[in-house]
Amino acid sequence: MLAVLSLASCGTATKTVIPNTGTILPNASFNISPHIAYSFEQIAVGAVAGGLLYMIYDPLAPNWSIEEQMLNEDTYYLSLKAKSFRTGGDGEAMQVLKRRALQLQRERGYAGYRILDYSEGIESSTPLTHRVSEGTIQLVRVGMLPKR
Repeated sequence: MLAVLSLASCGTATKTVIPNTGTILPNASFNISPHIAYSFEQIAVGAVAGGLLYMIYDPLAPNWSIEEQMLNEDTYYLSLKAKSFRTGGDGEAMQVLKRRALQLQRERGYAGYRILDYSEGIESSTPLTHRVSEGTIQLVRVGMLPKR
């Protein structure tokens, strides 16, 4: 009996009908001052455009991404790729490579590192190009460092 009553109550729900014409946003405006007002449609378009711009540009993302491959116990190949949209950072690839080499040196307990190979360039891809850099580093122990 209880199950029949609960099922009967489900059938009494009202349906929400969405009209075929018109807009989802109300036909009103947001008044900033007596002479400046924006419609909800303008605000929505601005918010979508701002979100899209943020997704493309993303000012908080690092300028360079690093892919790392261990060649043997003390040698690493580092491949760097710059993000498509950035302000500056074109000449910092070597600095990023050295910073990562220093991190690896400290993490693995080595005395230093050598840059065995390094190159920079531009990779053409559709629709955008990317600055790229690659290098091979070797971590060195205390006895392997050159004397000064």
